[in-house]
Amino acid sequence: MNGHIRSNNGGKIMSIDTIMNAITRHEKELIRLEKLMADELKKEADKRKKISDLERQIRQTKSQSTFKTKANQIQRLENEIAAIIKKKAEINKKVADRRSKLVAENQKLNKEQSNVQKKEKMEQEKVRKSYEAKINSLTNQIESSLVLDRQNIDSVLPGTSSDIPEHDVFISHASEDKEEFVRELAETLTNVYGLNVWYDEFSIKWGDSLRTVIDKGLSNSRYGVVVISRNFIRKGWTNYELDGLFQIEMTKGKTILPIWHDITKDEVQQFSPSLAGRKALNTAMFTIDEIAQELKNLLD
Repeated sequence: MNGHIRSNNGGKIMSIDTIMNAITRHEKELIRLEKLMADELKKEADKRKKISDLERQIRQTKSQSTFKTKANQIQRLENEIAAIIKKKAEINKKVADRRSKLVAENQKLNKEQSNVQKKEKMEQEKVRKSYEAKINSLTNQIESSLVLDRQNIDSVLPGTSSDIPEHDVFISHASEDKEEFVRELAETLTNVYGLNVWYDEFSIKWGDSLRTVIDKGLSNSRYGVVVISRNFIRKGWTNYELDGLFQIEMTKGKTILPIWHDITKDEVQQFSPSLAGRKALNTAMFTIDEIAQELKNLLD
């Protein structure tokens, strides 16, 4: 994360890179000082060993001159050790100062990085809201267009509405799911339970306008059974039908009856959180006859 940020030090402008460069300098200087300290410690240890050897030699000698020479050597070494101790103290002071500065720079870096992250998050939120606003605007335009289309159809074909029977259920599904589930469900609802079902194989005739017939089927059905599957969420027409059912539900109340087919809750959640939150029948848990009976009970 780069970019310039204002520090608390008199309003001075400073970048994160500048702070990180300062941290690197402090760390390198600490490494140098620690090496110096190690060198001084080795020197001190060597000189103390020499003093120990000289003291042992003094205890063993009987010569006055040798004693005096060794004592002078010991005094010189002790003076050198005193100088080393002084230098160690100076190094320790510099190390403490550098570490204090390093801590301060790290705290400053954490603060500035946090500020940049907050700023980036705010920018991302602005972009997200902008996209949401555009999507909502496009959705409103599409819904307005659908309303106008339906009004135009009704004005051109005034007798069509009464020619289409009132359906108990509209089945919205992906064509890939017909063989495995949907066709048998539609036939069971129609033939066994006597329901009036809008199902494309029953309701769309050769030469019909798909959009017109589907719109009429949606608006003239009491409920919309939506067979949500992996195939369903990938299709264009199914999303068109689902949008229509949501629009109808906004004015007529509960309309959509979801059935989950070969799909997980997480997948439904990603596709439509509002659908994932509704009670649904699952083909993994209910037979076709049990699902049909539930629909019949609801309609009764």
